[in-house]
Amino acid sequence: MIYNLSCSFTGHRKLPSAEYGTLKKQLFEICEKLIVSNSVNYFYCGGALGFDTLAANVILSLKEKHPEISLILVLPCKDQAVKWNYDNKREYEYILSYADDVIYTSEFYDDKCMQKRNKYLVDSSLYMITYLRKDMSGTKATRNYAVKQNSIIIDL
Repeated sequence: MIYNLSCSFTGHRKLPSAEYGTLKKQLFEICEKLIVSNSVNYFYCGGALGFDTLAANVILSLKEKHPEISLILVLPCKDQAVKWNYDNKREYEYILSYADDVIYTSEFYDDKCMQKRNKYLVDSSLYMITYLRKDMSGTKATRNYAVKQNSIIIDL
């Protein structure tokens, strides 16, 4: 991994269905521009429901056109999906099966594993694409950390 060729994502778990199509299109266009214009080849995704799942699926679709890119899942723990419903688990397993690499920041869930994952995402990438709509959230804390680390922030 080369830091300046990497991009990470942070966003909320719940996405408004009315925004989903527009958000997916914006994300696709921004990621493709990073690939073509900035030689970004590594995309780090946190693997959570909502925005992370959308981002991972966008990168998987971009791999069809740009096979040189990699999707790296940075997961907070090995059992993160244990309480998810069947459809969410199925999509998660699909993404896991096509990821180029999977990194677990903790073996098991604890009160720090999400923050470890978010820190890893920021520390691994020059670019950070964010979907932030709530001030009190892990997304906000991750974005704030990215700003302190001088990441290039792309807000949706």
